[in-house]
Amino acid sequence: MRQSPIGSPRPPVSAVAEVSELIELLEVVWERGRDTVCAPPVSSAQARVLFLVEKNEEINLRTLGGLLGAAPSSVTRLCDRLQAVGFLERNPSPADRRELQLRLTAQGRTYLVDLRARRKEALTEAIAAMPPASRAALAVGLADLREAVSAPLRLPRTLNGAESRTA
Repeated sequence: MRQSPIGSPRPPVSAVAEVSELIELLEVVWERGRDTVCAPPVSSAQARVLFLVEKNEEINLRTLGGLLGAAPSSVTRLCDRLQAVGFLERNPSPADRRELQLRLTAQGRTYLVDLRARRKEALTEAIAAMPPASRAALAVGLADLREAVSAPLRLPRTLNGAESRTA
């Protein structure tokens, strides 16, 4: 296999492989640091639920399941566990009483703040070991990657309490 010349952009397949490997390594770091967070630990699947509920306040179970790509029963079990530890609350929707809206509790928000602080500490240490030019390139690349990844995870803004729809 030929290597790309220095200074040329890597082929997307190579970048995907690098990012995939990095994600796997980060998951190991996150799991290792999980024991230091001062709250009941949550699984990586439960953490994803907390992050999505935080970004999409008052999301319902069906929409959350769609974002996770998970079956309704799995989403319900995840939310049951998060509610049991006090991180999540479910309330009937004012628009449709049959629908449940999810919302983080103060304890859930605090957990995410603590979790992010621990992750930031681990990343700060790792990134500090990189050469300055690599750090700068990483910052630009990751900002663009974050935008590309987060766009489909954001729900449409609501207008007068109803989801905006396009014709």
